Amino acid sequence: MRKKVIAGNWKMNMLPNEAINFIEEFAPLVKDTKHEVILCVPYTNLFYCLLNIQGTNIKIGAQNMHWEESGAYTGEVSGQMLKSIGVEYVIIGHSERRQYFAETDETVNKKIKSALNVGLKPIVCVGETLEQREKGITEQVITNQVEKAFEGIETTDLEKIIIAYEPIWAIGTGKTATKEDANNTIMQIRKKLAEKYGQNEANGVIIQYGGSVKSSNAKELFEMSDIDGGLVGGASLKAEEFSKIVKFDE
Repeated sequence: MRKKVIAGNWKMNMLPNEAINFIEEFAPLVKDTKHEVILCVPYTNLFYCLLNIQGTNIKIGAQNMHWEESGAYTGEVSGQMLKSIGVEYVIIGHSERRQYFAETDETVNKKIKSALNVGLKPIVCVGETLEQREKGITEQVITNQVEKAFEGIETTDLEKIIIAYEPIWAIGTGKTATKEDANNTIMQIRKKLAEKYGQNEANGVIIQYGGSVKSSNAKELFEMSDIDGGLVGGASLKAEEFSKIVKFDE
């Protein structure tokens, strides 16, 4: 039985004092949940958040990383740097990174390998645009992204990786894929993994849904057969709202 993992992606929001206040309010609200809770925060908040989640059930993740361990890459942060301060997760290949910062399937693959190499757990994002969806090529686009992202990834590493299916047209728009559409696409991702690694291995991979997840739709999404929680954007910036998403089944 796969666990539910609910991760908040704060994007470029929250100053350190705001992050500390958030955790002080949020931690007591989710202390009894059986689900895994992750906050993926800006680099400037990582250390403060890591200090303030001590003694809680909250994990901390970064939102991006470079694939090299070190070097002349001004403004970049390596996986080794993240690991050295206690970061456990890292988002890789978010659609905003692909859209605005020239992230490609190839760089996503490099980053996954680098993250695994230093002991970070990648949250790998895949998703289609509205145009691709309207053309009816969602499955083709998604499975191609998965194929390229997982090139050279060993079967033994699958259990360390989370996939987040995020239809780009649903991110920050208020639009959400129907629970059936989201589940069917995630089933296609799992089918692609099964072709590559075997059905048993694919059945163990945690695959989240992301795209305008909120407390009012979390339950119906997360109770679908193949949706293993969510990667939550805007709704994760409000402690009470995000706690309701985490506690969707209570």
